[in-house]
Amino acid sequence: MSKRYTITAALPYTNGPIHIGHLAGVYVPADIYSRYLRLTGNDVAFICGSDEHGVPITIKAKKEGVTPQDIVDKYHAIIKTSFEDFGITFDNYSRTSAKVHHNTASEFFKTLYDKNEFVEEVSEQLYDAEANQFLADRFVIGTCPKCGNEESYGDQCENCGTSHNATDLISPKSVITGNVPTLKETKHWFLPLNKHEQFLKEWILEGHKKDWKPNVYGQVKSWIDDGLRPRAVTRDLDWGIPVPIEGGEGKVLYVWFDAPIGYISATKEWAAREGKNWEDYWKNDDTTLVHFIGKDNIVFHCIIFPAMLKAEGSYILPENVPANEFLNLEGSKLSTSKNWAVWLPDYLQDFPNQQDVLRYALTANAPETKDNDFTWKDFQARNNNELVAIFGNFINRVVVLTNKYYNGIIPEPSDLSSIDQETLAAVKAYPSVISSSIERYRFREASQELMNLARLGNKYLADEEPWKTIKTDEERTKTVMFVALQIASALSVLCEPFLPFTSAKMKNILNSRDNSWNNISSKEILLPADHQIGKAELLFSKIEDAQIQVQLDKLEASKKANEAANKAIEPQKKEITFDDFTKLDIRVGTILEAEKMPKTKKLLVLTVDTGIDTRTIVSGIAESFKPEDVVGKRVTVLVNLAPRRLRGVESQGMILMTENESGDLVFVNPDIAEVDNGLKIS
Repeated sequence: MSKRYTITAALPYTNGPIHIGHLAGVYVPADIYSRYLRLTGNDVAFICGSDEHGVPITIKAKKEGVTPQDIVDKYHAIIKTSFEDFGITFDNYSRTSAKVHHNTASEFFKTLYDKNEFVEEVSEQLYDAEANQFLADRFVIGTCPKCGNEESYGDQCENCGTSHNATDLISPKSVITGNVPTLKETKHWFLPLNKHEQFLKEWILEGHKKDWKPNVYGQVKSWIDDGLRPRAVTRDLDWGIPVPIEGGEGKVLYVWFDAPIGYISATKEWAAREGKNWEDYWKNDDTTLVHFIGKDNIVFHCIIFPAMLKAEGSYILPENVPANEFLNLEGSKLSTSKNWAVWLPDYLQDFPNQQDVLRYALTANAPETKDNDFTWKDFQARNNNELVAIFGNFINRVVVLTNKYYNGIIPEPSDLSSIDQETLAAVKAYPSVISSSIERYRFREASQELMNLARLGNKYLADEEPWKTIKTDEERTKTVMFVALQIASALSVLCEPFLPFTSAKMKNILNSRDNSWNNISSKEILLPADHQIGKAELLFSKIEDAQIQVQLDKLEASKKANEAANKAIEPQKKEITFDDFTKLDIRVGTILEAEKMPKTKKLLVLTVDTGIDTRTIVSGIAESFKPEDVVGKRVTVLVNLAPRRLRGVESQGMILMTENESGDLVFVNPDIAEVDNGLKIS
């Protein structure tokens, strides 16, 4: 029975191209699911679009010396074209700068405002006086209060995935000027998530414990168990959708209030174009809503957006949010700023007409339950050992032999043997097997079941040996080829969600476009006798070592460029006078004790005998030295540096360090071999 589905894929930021992490985490699984639903006769609205109001866009614009609109126009076009070329079948790919979206988001905000669903608060927010602006989200970095990551953003820590407010950061710093921000009062509107806590407990913790993925359910449960708090829905920025009420001048809607509404506005745009009623896809209880996202977006799609929809009152809620974990690259975390990524436009240029190879490699190694690693060697092996050697080999042999023996005309079979009947029965079972995996969002498992069907075909040919029986038993050969062609036809249909370009090529070769997913199980014959097929074409080509080396060389070049950038000589600091220099009190000391500061990567807490006293000094050397390696070390200490609290510990000085020729961190040691602690160097 046909059902109606609204499928959304996370809106990508338009501050750069799409890379393999985006594809593996969101867009390939969402496309597999949407293609499958269409193939099985369902009514599907597969929706996405460019998120064009995020702070990263304004940062990118500042760096490039252009306007935010220039940035979003540039990358919206690049992203949209890349998706189309890669075969992602969105029913509508919109953008949040569109008028329909501005109107939809403004109306949504006003509806909640009129229903008194917001709390208006005047609070202190981080402010950069030199830049003359508040520091929202990505305009500030600091230490994550949960995991200790010292480069957490103001809205989210990319290390542990925790979402927080900029004022929660420890030791915050403006990314605009590098200054330590101050606190300044400003007025904002907040969505009181605590008001919806009981509803969320019942809806998620009780209603979806069994059917949501453990990583999604666990993260949401942790948030709810910690107690929900009001979340700001406005920001002090000049780029975004203006707050559409009196008193909202100079403020815009927070991007994580604005962006998910983009799913709704994109559906409106599509429905108007196609002559459909958009409300059927968002306000009808017979519709199933599914969000495909990465794990860094779980809280927004499972707590904040559902709370918004519930507060508005007329919308359906997501049935599932099958978020994937992260995909790493060659053993290291993907990083757009470091160019440690495989960009989709580059892949499409370097591997023309090989979209399905990447789709398959990403699906077969999908980070569905844990972070996984993409390597170019695995990509090559998946292509050569599976797509070429198993899938492509079977189809090529069937088509070549049919043309060789019967001029491409499918032969009339004789009586089917028990092995023939068992093989055809196994083929009929595969749609149900693959469906079961897809409907449970186990796309990696589904892709391997598809490959198992190709293995079944290869085994059948190897066992029945038609190239031998053609000399001894022509009738048996006809039957074997007939059965093999039924397997090939089933593969051409069942591979479409995973390998759409291959599916189209196979259907053209087999001259068969009438078979559907459902009739593989119900029809006795997929390709009848006397049906004319076409000539053989290679579905996949072997990828050579030289092609892979080119990609590895690119990554190595990125690594060296990053190392060079990190080692770049810093410009001279502001000039000081001789009197300034004479104020420095630098002495010889000895480290007596050392221990790692909990929940940090870089900090050691040292007890140092300076000759004049024994004091505590916090030093950022933990990534270069173990605590036991520095105990007893003679060091050079700036003793009259004003004390500073770091993670709750008062640091009473500074250990002087430098780098050697290899770039390793080393101590600045006194030249005199045997000196007493406290010897004054300056």
